[in-house]
Amino acid sequence: MANDTSSGGGTATVPDPGATGFDERRSESPLQRIQHVLHANPILGPLAVLVLAIIVFSIVSGRFLSAANLGLVLAQVTVIAVLALGQTLIILTAGIDLSAGAIAVFSSILMANLATDLGVPGALALIIGLVLGTAMGAINGLLVTRLGLPPFIVTLGTLSIFFSLNSVVSRSETVRGSDMPSIMTWTGTTFSLGGFRITYGSIIMLLLFAVFWYALSNTAWGKHVYATGDDIEAARLAGIRTGHVLFSVYTVAGLLYAIGAWVLMGRLASASPNVGVEYNLDSITAVVLGGTSLFGGRGLVLGTLVGALIVGVFRNGLQLGGVDVVWQGCAIGLLVLVAVSIDQWIRKVRA
Repeated sequence: MANDTSSGGGTATVPDPGATGFDERRSESPLQRIQHVLHANPILGPLAVLVLAIIVFSIVSGRFLSAANLGLVLAQVTVIAVLALGQTLIILTAGIDLSAGAIAVFSSILMANLATDLGVPGALALIIGLVLGTAMGAINGLLVTRLGLPPFIVTLGTLSIFFSLNSVVSRSETVRGSDMPSIMTWTGTTFSLGGFRITYGSIIMLLLFAVFWYALSNTAWGKHVYATGDDIEAARLAGIRTGHVLFSVYTVAGLLYAIGAWVLMGRLASASPNVGVEYNLDSITAVVLGGTSLFGGRGLVLGTLVGALIVGVFRNGLQLGGVDVVWQGCAIGLLVLVAVSIDQWIRKVRA
């Protein structure tokens, strides 16, 4: 409130320091207010899209909201969600990983061949596969941090390398689930939960999201990941060992991709070298739709989960609506373009 002081019969008005900011907020248009809200709460946009999609597709098809169909949607997005979780960590540091699907598929082939061709016990083959997947992520991290190569170029190169090695090791042959130890395909086993059929792979996926939500929100490592992605030079000057942070992110992402491989084998009940070509782009799509900025430093892993669900809901809903698979791809592509455009608009918010 303004204060009046009298001197020589005159009245002087002393402006209230908080009045300017208040007037600016009042002068904001509704669109600018939405921009500020989305900047402060990046998960709200993806949630709104997911809810709207569910409403629309439930109207289009009466089967959409059935317990069987919703359980199917969750099972379908589980693999992509796990891969997208690793992708999120990398994109938060302003990087990108084009080798996510290649690492996952190659890890599944290594696990399956260790168990079937070399007679390694299932649990040990699984552990070795997880270690090898982690090592592949570490290779990406070393090339980015030690040689200073751009993440896009590094992972584009390792994408080709891992897919080629995958073909060599597998001899382009699929390993059937019936030939593997049961632990290899256990993630595809379902159980009933309130009328829904849920896979153990989906439970693993949800637990992973809970763990990394906590890690990014409540640990020093998580704060360093955000700081590195927001401004790597400022983070370095603040005493953060940005090289170690980047290396850890790529290594952990490799482990997540290997876990995704385990989930993938359960989903397919086999280990096939001929899948996964679309997983790289699908994982990036889920991250972008979930509100994580491609420029780094802003986003939430829970948003990535919502983004993966958006992809699953759209594909399932369009399929139930009788839309051709080609147009389903177009719809997802348009969603990505809209999400990136909104992200750039949100980043322009005034401080």
